[in-house]
Amino acid sequence: MAAVLGIGNATLDIIHLVERYPRENEEVRCRGRFQRRGGNTANTLVVLGELGIACSWAGVLVDNADGRFIGKDLQDHGVDISPCRLLAEGSVPVSSVLISAETGSRTITHYRDLPEYGYADFAALDLQPFDWLHFEGRNVAATRRMLEQMRASGAGVTCSIEIEKPRPGIEALFAHADVLLLSEAYCIARGYVEPLAMLQSMHAHHPQADLFCARGAAGAIALDRSGQLLRHPAVTPPRVVDTLGAGDTFNAGIISGYLAGLDVARTLARACRLAGRKCGQHGFDGLAIDQQDAYE
Repeated sequence: MAAVLGIGNATLDIIHLVERYPRENEEVRCRGRFQRRGGNTANTLVVLGELGIACSWAGVLVDNADGRFIGKDLQDHGVDISPCRLLAEGSVPVSSVLISAETGSRTITHYRDLPEYGYADFAALDLQPFDWLHFEGRNVAATRRMLEQMRASGAGVTCSIEIEKPRPGIEALFAHADVLLLSEAYCIARGYVEPLAMLQSMHAHHPQADLFCARGAAGAIALDRSGQLLRHPAVTPPRVVDTLGAGDTFNAGIISGYLAGLDVARTLARACRLAGRKCGQHGFDGLAIDQQDAYE
């Protein structure tokens, strides 16, 4: 069985389902309230676990009720949390989420008061059991040292990096990646109206990596390391009910495609289909049902 180590965030998501997104200063009734484990990397690992891949999470937890809730949820989904750093005090990151029943879109406010997973934590890990390392593009200086340590270890592991936000200096991470997973928001923040132009510019400087950009309703594009452009339309479910975590699910589809030995075109198609399936349901449970029919 393939094994993946994810280095990044896990959060407490407090979700309110409303009929439609409210106007400023408007009071609306909530149709449902949920508390879930969230976080980009944690979500991706949970989906990978649904797809039969052994996963471990390296992040930071607090030994309190919220931290135990997050840890138990990850373990219940088969994710090994032994690489995490456990703190005696602090507050776990919290995302307050509004989901519109009208459109399925989500609006998020995020609170964080917790140290990031550090280089010393990562350097103490044994990377030999892992086939794939997935990094969330955050905590840039420490993550760069982690990537350098990974390469120096000689573990021969494949590495993906999610680039969601234009954090200062994040481009320093690109040279260490085999797969770069870019958000459209990142491309726009860097001044590219059309993400393809961003991918072409990146390919010129980082030809060692396959590049992917998920574009929501516009589908997704990829530029492989040979320079071949690939596109796939969005796979829309009969009804969009919850887009929260769709990008994290797309990333899981990409990683699982590589681990399954698929080429880039089939990997891109798998990721789009999996993300579309996520948008048609609340949460992540059950995404692996009828895998062959849904994702190949």
